[in-house]
Amino acid sequence: MKLLRVGPPGQEKPAILDRDGNYRDLSAEVEDIAGATLLPETLSRLAGLDLEALPLIDSDQRIGACVGSIGKFVCIGLNFADHAEESNMPIPDEPVVFNKWTSAVCGPDDDVIKPRGSTKLDWEVELGIVIGKQGAYIDEADAE
Repeated sequence: MKLLRVGPPGQEKPAILDRDGNYRDLSAEVEDIAGATLLPETLSRLAGLDLEALPLIDSDQRIGACVGSIGKFVCIGLNFADHAEESNMPIPDEPVVFNKWTSAVCGPDDDVIKPRGSTKLDWEVELGIVIGKQGAYIDEADAE
């Protein structure tokens, strides 16, 4: 199952790719590809849909960021030795944790905009992990 968000920035609609590569509109099923949509029970329901019964969406539309309504973007830096070496930095004893602005998240073909006052951009890719349930101070025994 391949979920996507299509449309102009800020106006993306939820969609799913059918077996022929067509975009199918999921707006009647979910509000966005975000939050509760990414919980196992919702994903299971979406996997059971008859995709041919869903309305087609023009496949020439922009593909947006893979998820919407991003609350936080927490990153781990210098998480492999080569990166520390190329940065001329020591390998840290503990993970380096930092945040990125959620406005840095974009679609696969969107322009990357260098913020005003910046002097350079780095050429890295972040792997995003979506955590669908809220939680705090969860004991390992209670983690799913």
